Order: sequence, then C-alpha cells, then structure tokens
Amino acid sequence: MKRKGQLILVSISIVFTIFQKLTDQHNLLTLDFFIFTIIAWFVGWQYDKARYFEKKARASEESYKKLIDSLPQPVYITQNHRFLYANHAAVNMAGFARREDMIGKYLFDFILPEYKDRLMERFKQINKEKSPVNTIEYKAKRLDGSTFFFEVTSLFISYGGEKAILSMGKDITDRKEQTESLLQKSEKLALLGQMAAGIAHEIRNPLTSIRGFIQLFKSHLLKDEYFDIVLSELDRINAIVSEFLVLAKPTAAVYKESDITELLNDVVTLIGTQSILNNVEIAVEYETNLPMVSCEENQLKQVFLNLFKNAIEAMPNGGNIVVNVRKKGAGQIAIQIIDEGIGIPKERLSTLGEPFYTTKEKGTGLGLMTCYKIIESHHGILDIQSTVNKGTTIEIILPSISQTLLKIEPIKM
Repeated sequence: MKRKGQLILVSISIVFTIFQKLTDQHNLLTLDFFIFTIIAWFVGWQYDKARYFEKKARASEESYKKLIDSLPQPVYITQNHRFLYANHAAVNMAGFARREDMIGKYLFDFILPEYKDRLMERFKQINKEKSPVNTIEYKAKRLDGSTFFFEVTSLFISYGGEKAILSMGKDITDRKEQTESLLQKSEKLALLGQMAAGIAHEIRNPLTSIRGFIQLFKSHLLKDEYFDIVLSELDRINAIVSEFLVLAKPTAAVYKESDITELLNDVVTLIGTQSILNNVEIAVEYETNLPMVSCEENQLKQVFLNLFKNAIEAMPNGGNIVVNVRKKGAGQIAIQIIDEGIGIPKERLSTLGEPFYTTKEKGTGLGLMTCYKIIESHHGILDIQSTVNKGTTIEIILPSISQTLLKIEPIKM
C-alpha cells in the first residue's frame, strides 16, 4: 500500500510550521507541531488505506465483469428492476447492438404481461431470503418483438455498494418446442393405440356372430333371418371401418364461400325422411343478414348429419329438434342444435369426442370425434351442454368469411 497521502499531509504540516517559524519567529519543535504532524500522519494513513481498498475493489469489479462477459449464458444485474450491467450473451439475447443501449432499460418492458406477477413474487422472495432461489421459467420478448422462453436463477448481491439482483439463465425455447413435439407424438401414439384396441373390440363382436351363423349354415340350418343378421353384422363392420377411414384418410379439403343457411337446408332435407319415421320434427330459425362462411361444404354437411342423427336417436319416443342460426360476436356465426332427448350424464361430457367412448349401446364414438376434427380444421368451436332427461344443446361457432380469409388454408384431414 503506497503512503502518498501520509507523505503529503505530513509534508504540509512541516512546511506550515517552518513558515510560521520564519514569519512569526515561533519555535520549530513545539507541542502544536507534534500534534498536527501526528494528526496529519493518521489522516494520511486512513486516506491511503481508503484509496488502496477502493483501487482493489475496482480491480475486483473489473475482474468480476470480465468473468461474467466470458460466460456463454446470459447474466445481468438489476437494481429497482432496471439493468445495471449485462454480459454479451444477455445483450445479444435481448436484441441490442451495444451494452450501453441496454443499461438503464426497465426489465419488465421485456417480460410478457402474464408473467410479471410471477416475477414480482420471485423478487420479493429474493430480497427476503438474501440467497439464491429456485429456477423459474417465464416468457420474454426481444427488442424486435419476437418472444422466447427463458429459465433463470437469481440471487441478492451488493453491487457498487448498493443492493442489486444478479440473474443468470438460458434460452429454453428449443427445449420447450422439442418437449411439446414429443408430447404431441406421445398423445398421437396413445390415441392410435386406443383406436386400434377399440376397433379390434368393436369388430370382434360382429365377427363372432358371423362365425357362429356360418357354422349353422354348414350344418344346413338355413333360415332367412340368419342371413339378415349376418348382413347386418357385415354392415356394422363396414360402418366402423368407414368412420375410421374418415379420420385416417388424408383427403384435401377445398374451402369456398358458402351460405350456411342453404347448407343446413340441404342437410335437413336429407335427414327429413329419417326424422319423420322416428316421429321427430325439425324446426330451423335463421337470423337475417347472416354473413357467409368459408368452408368445405361436404365436411360441414357430414358434421350436421352426424349431429342430427345423434339427436334423433336420443329421442326414441319422438320429439322436437330446434336449430338456431345467428351472428355471435365480431365476425362469427353460431349454430345451435337443441333436442329433447335423454341427455348425457355430466361426468361423461368431458369424454365426448374420444374414440370408442360413447353413450350409445352400439356406438363407436368416431362420428363425434370426426365432428370435432372437422370443426377444429375450420377454426371453429364445438360445445356440448346436456341435462339428463331434458335434452342436449350443441353449439357450433364458425368464423365468418371476413375472419377466415386470414386464417383458412387447405388442411388435410
């Protein structure tokens, strides 16, 4: 430690005393001289000591910054939620060209609103515990507006003699996308296994019946009703396979501008004979000046046919089906199909649309699953509300032509 301060102050004391001796003829070695010299020596020593530790702290801080800059992971220091320092990785991650442009910026300008409360609670915990906290994940945005997922660990530090928070983390966007992709593949494989098991189960029953009747035919026990049963079971197998192919076969959907009222009228006409035979009356109510929709007409007709068929089968003793079509919200059309059937238990509503999970005695669940898939491909929503012994209301919400022009593109099913 250099003693520059001591030498200067002691020298000043001596020079001042000599000056007094020359001007006022005072004695040189007086008590005042010794007292002032000792004070000068002590003050100078304290000054030199402070300068030494200040220089040492500055050198330590520079070394600290160099260490942080050398790290490949983003590291930044904030105070009152503003950036005090950031290494090169953090500056690049935020989208700045220079470190100076990032310093002083408000941290929460780079955090998506839904994650701000989570981060504020974390900072409170850091200030309270004064120790590193568990890693958290939040979604941030860069200077250009692009977003990414960031995983960060923070701790309380002293920086420049004041309280600050040091945070270190990494961009985990790629990892999250890979995880999401694996989850989707896992869900698809699980669904495929579920559907395969369901198909095997559903087809095995009619095959068992057919096998039994063929054995009767070999024994020359031929009755007309046996042939009818065999044909009925074969039709059932064909229906199961057909429903499955609708889901599995990749057919290109061609979207065009359509009038939803005309499309519904065609479906009501097609289902009319079946409704009359089952003593079911269908009433359709349209709101005026409905906007057009962009859709694949055959697919939507398939949806409505499936839903009408389900409604009719839910009313074995007959009843009424009411169809309401109206505008809903900005750029949407709502189609409601309301029946007076036996209804669906509340605990089973959440499973509707799953393959081979159905409320029908001989159903496969594939029909409703197809409906969900088609409406989803049209960027719409299919919602089912039901009360046991009172009826079911199915609401389909589709975007109008003004909305679908920006959204719809050919989608494979």
